[in-house]
Amino acid sequence: MKTHRLSELREFLMSRRARVTPAEAGLPAGGRRRTPGLRREEVAVLAGVGASWYQWLEQGRDISVSPQVLDSVARVLRMSSAERRHLYVLSGLNPPALQVEGCDDTMCDGLKRLIDAWMPYPAHIMDQYWNCVTYNDAAAMILGMRPETRQNCLIDFFTDELYRSRATHWDANAEILVAQFRSACSESPDDDGFRALVEEAKEASAEFAALWERRDISPGGVMNKQLDHPMVGALHFEATQLRVPARPDLVIVLHTPLPVADTVRKVEWLASPEGRRGSMYPIAG
Repeated sequence: MKTHRLSELREFLMSRRARVTPAEAGLPAGGRRRTPGLRREEVAVLAGVGASWYQWLEQGRDISVSPQVLDSVARVLRMSSAERRHLYVLSGLNPPALQVEGCDDTMCDGLKRLIDAWMPYPAHIMDQYWNCVTYNDAAAMILGMRPETRQNCLIDFFTDELYRSRATHWDANAEILVAQFRSACSESPDDDGFRALVEEAKEASAEFAALWERRDISPGGVMNKQLDHPMVGALHFEATQLRVPARPDLVIVLHTPLPVADTVRKVEWLASPEGRRGSMYPIAG
């Protein structure tokens, strides 16, 4: 396995070096070159490492490497976040987290189509701080998601009276939710965004503050939700969190109806023209 990894490292570095032109690296383009891209010696100089060391690295020799040196090589070879992470893996180091490089229109539209296709069942997308990015019509009709709330799934859980009035087992789910959020925070211990949100939640809800002090940890995944909807009565869902590798900062939350309380039929009626006409609350645009 190690031999294969080092072989892949050699081929990967050669391919990345071949695609970077001297001009892109800030070097003069004069002189004839037998191969496209940069020379090994040029990569070494630009990365601030020894020429022999870089040659050994690209040859796939079993040498010691540091994250700082790999970062320098990745910078010179103009690697993306995903390529930099791959370089770490091939070098036998613990890879850094994938950095978000923006959401192109195709991906954003695709994620929106995904949750819209989940109709008539609720679905929404939240970022790493549990801010609600978007939600489908069913999430508005059933969960009460709407523009005038804080648009943060943690804060709204504790402060939105409409959702709280519908949640049958709110107390039990509150314990799970806070434990899952603490688990999310633990992945980024130095992130000021998480700290600010925790302080906001403490200020907004004494119940959150008490649960936070318990320091319970639970990985995000699946949670059962029981709701009492004003138009159809009891609804039972299984909420599942899904991550998108290309957007590690986003979580897709899909609510699947459980075979209890005739939930499927009720939800389908709520999404029908008749159910929409009788809805008391606004539907997301």
